[in-house]
Amino acid sequence: MKPEKRFKPTDWALVLGASSGFGGATAIELARYGMNIFGVHLDRQATMPMVQEVIKEIKHAGSKAVFYNINAADPIKQQETLDDIKERLAEEHGASIKVLLHSLAFGTLKPFIAKKPEDEMSRAQMEMTLDVMAHSLVYWTQGLMQRHLMKKGGRVFSMTSSGGHSIIPNYGAVSAAKAALESHSRQLAMELGPYGITVNALMAGVTDTPALRKIPNSDKMLAVARAKNPFGRLTEPEDIAKLVVLLSEEGAGFVSGNTIGVDGGEDVSQYIGQKPLE
Repeated sequence: MKPEKRFKPTDWALVLGASSGFGGATAIELARYGMNIFGVHLDRQATMPMVQEVIKEIKHAGSKAVFYNINAADPIKQQETLDDIKERLAEEHGASIKVLLHSLAFGTLKPFIAKKPEDEMSRAQMEMTLDVMAHSLVYWTQGLMQRHLMKKGGRVFSMTSSGGHSIIPNYGAVSAAKAALESHSRQLAMELGPYGITVNALMAGVTDTPALRKIPNSDKMLAVARAKNPFGRLTEPEDIAKLVVLLSEEGAGFVSGNTIGVDGGEDVSQYIGQKPLE
């Protein structure tokens, strides 16, 4: 049985990082409840089947899907995409961007200090990581507001993690990006409040996604997270997707400026080996 539609036919979501992981799951879940999807992703031919599957699920839910295969941090591509979105929405009376989800996971995993300079984080790599995973949230939000594409009742979500306040080998630049992303989200919450738009950072627990698999020793991270989580399982992309749907409804219109943990208590748990009761 299909779920009851919670959103208007003129409501659209703009999902940055829509091809897999949190972005893909959230795009599908929003579509199940009636929201149309603009998806931004960066994929080559080998991973395009994942993109096509997400689009298929969105359309199967009865929603529209318009996807852009671009570098979301490229200023020119960003402006071109936003202009195209504006033109498309202009064709639908009353259409607007209801949700912006920033779920971009592309950065350099290197130590700051190494025996050989070529093995260390470079200035260009540091700046690229911060630009893609943090600063781009501000630029995309500015683009939407400049074009009057997001109105009262709009929702902005960013994807952070416990890496924003903890140390993981080779994760320094990404950790800095997550911390900056949370700061940007708080600032945007303050500045967008007068417009009736909420902004929240969602802190997912350790999740088995393509992005996580790129981190060295990710298998150990997954094992520890599963062992310490009070629910005895890892966070799943669908956990984030369901919360985005809830927070996008009218009743959540005063929830803003927060970093919300979506991890079953994993981040605060220090106990290893807890198992859920049968």
